Amino acid sequence: MMRVVCPGSFNPVTRGHLDIFERCAALFDEVVVVVVHNPLKAYSVPAERRAAWIRRATAHLHNLSVSHHGGLLADFVRAAGASAIVKGLRNQNDLLGEAQMYFANRELLGGLDTLFLPTREPFVYLSSSLVRDIASHGGDIAPFVPDGVAQEVAQAYRMAAPPSTVTGIEKNDPINKGETT
Repeated sequence: MMRVVCPGSFNPVTRGHLDIFERCAALFDEVVVVVVHNPLKAYSVPAERRAAWIRRATAHLHNLSVSHHGGLLADFVRAAGASAIVKGLRNQNDLLGEAQMYFANRELLGGLDTLFLPTREPFVYLSSSLVRDIASHGGDIAPFVPDGVAQEVAQAYRMAAPPSTVTGIEKNDPINKGETT
């Protein structure tokens, strides 16, 4: 049986992530998606809530489970009894960042491999930070996140965003019809 772990912060989960999860579920016997904590990132939504969004988005994948972990990924992978780690890649920049983690995890896990799965073309541009930015400004994120979670995700990131202030509007600004601040 081939069990793989798909780690990430999924802050929030996107349609690109869902595509990787679905493809992994078709390729492997068991997929464990784990929401991990990266100490270099700030999170406005707790890992438990992000994991719940993924559970809802992946309910149709019967060989996929979702967890969250605040420690070293290698410890989680070892405890899960995984055969490999799977990471989705959008572009060469993702590969550069993931290569360092690949070598570290390979050392920590006695040679266990990380498999890189390129994203499909419709999702190359899509990132969680893009979704957070759109949501924080009240934009429609439904095209970018899995069905069934858009409203909750939008609300979570809209509430987490600082109130916006607009300054320096010019008199001939077509959006604000010449109103000044």
